[in-house]
Amino acid sequence: MAGSAPTAGEYIVHHLGHLTNTGKPQSAIIDFSVINLDTLFWSVTLGLLTIFVLWLAARKATSGVPGRFQGMVELVVEMVEDQSKSIVHGNRTFIAPLALTVFVWIIFMNAMDLLPVDLPSFILSATGLDQHIHHHRIVATADLNGALGMALGVLALMLYYNVKIKGLGGFVHELFCAPFGSHPALWLPNLGLNLIEFIAKTVSLGMRLFGNMYAGELVFMLIALLGATATTFGFIGHVIAGSVWAIFHILIVLLQAFIFMMLTLVYLGQAHEGH
Repeated sequence: MAGSAPTAGEYIVHHLGHLTNTGKPQSAIIDFSVINLDTLFWSVTLGLLTIFVLWLAARKATSGVPGRFQGMVELVVEMVEDQSKSIVHGNRTFIAPLALTVFVWIIFMNAMDLLPVDLPSFILSATGLDQHIHHHRIVATADLNGALGMALGVLALMLYYNVKIKGLGGFVHELFCAPFGSHPALWLPNLGLNLIEFIAKTVSLGMRLFGNMYAGELVFMLIALLGATATTFGFIGHVIAGSVWAIFHILIVLLQAFIFMMLTLVYLGQAHEGH
């Protein structure tokens, strides 16, 4: 974006572009012909960070008076454990740790939205990498590909636990015979409704996370444009609006992680139960 200053539209379009495997700017919401390398990089990196933080907490855990770090992690673990216990009526050996990992992982990914909008561009420019990397987004959950990818993972677990708990025959029987009944004339309506239910759960789970984080990212961009007006009013408005929105956005970061975690538990809990 060298040369004359970009317009507001050009600024936003540039910041919504992804680093892709094609080497060309890609700002489409979803496109199966390309891989958004920045989303892949940050989701994997923050996933490894999540595992490291939880491993570190477990390694340093003591039976005495916990420190601040251990106390914070224990608070989160107890919260997730209580929720999983009340929702999932069955073996939670895998589900409870999964919910904890998902919760912390999404918090880390969402929290990247609190970093300055132009920080990636500044770092790339300072290191000279802007000659090769023209677009880079660091909020993986603000990419529909990333959010739906996690939702598809939850769908795979829903199908797995349905088959594991009910057996393949029991699951197929439920698909065709619930909720309206087992009469042959109702098999297709039952199957159609159950397929729609699985699809709706998956799409809504991913879209909810994506929509909130994408909207938050856009607001930060608009606030950044306010500060770029080079006027006293623009600078003051930028500082005040940016501070207020960042504080409010902390709630969104935590709330969206909690909702995704809770819905994951609810959907997996439903897989343990019959209609």
